Amino acid sequence: MPEALLVVLVLVLIALAVVAIVLVLRTKQRQAQPKATAPADPFHSADTDAVRGDPRKLAPGALVEIRGTSYAVRGSLHMAEGAWTWDEHLLETAEGHNAWLSVEEDPELELVLFTDVPGESVSADKTIELAGTIYRLTDSGTARFTGQGTTGLNPSGTVKYRDYEGDGKARLALEDFGTGTWTVSVGEVLSRYEVRVYPDTSAGEDQ
Repeated sequence: MPEALLVVLVLVLIALAVVAIVLVLRTKQRQAQPKATAPADPFHSADTDAVRGDPRKLAPGALVEIRGTSYAVRGSLHMAEGAWTWDEHLLETAEGHNAWLSVEEDPELELVLFTDVPGESVSADKTIELAGTIYRLTDSGTARFTGQGTTGLNPSGTVKYRDYEGDGKARLALEDFGTGTWTVSVGEVLSRYEVRVYPDTSAGEDQ
């Protein structure tokens, strides 16, 4: 009986040793396996920015091409409401036609090309119909702005705004820079690939 008991104990010890070895090997294999990484975003803008320029870095003096039309950046407004910021750039063609390019991350980069509608008077309702398009209010508030270059506005101040969306890419904006009247602008969301930025390089040249 003692010999039989000894044999049993030896077998149990061997089995425990085998289990321990197997557990150690599995742990090492798991540690050696590379950690899963999140798939790359195929729409990440870093490569696009490198090729087409970064709209976030637009400033007076830069050139921007939108849908084949070239504009010079005449002035820029940096808007801030609390921690939220965005930019609006006054553009001008060689023929003297003006437009505004809104650059905002929400959180994705959104580019909207606006043109003013002079003489248009609207009520700042939740729904506005203009030129056959119905726009619905999406955001409103009061922001502080600081200007660079030529904007036709004070260097700094406050602006009341109301943003609207129509069907598809249609946009409408109402802004009051302290005049007591709304400036009406209609716009359209641009594809990132419709915009090419040429930064102002003259600032680094010797005078």
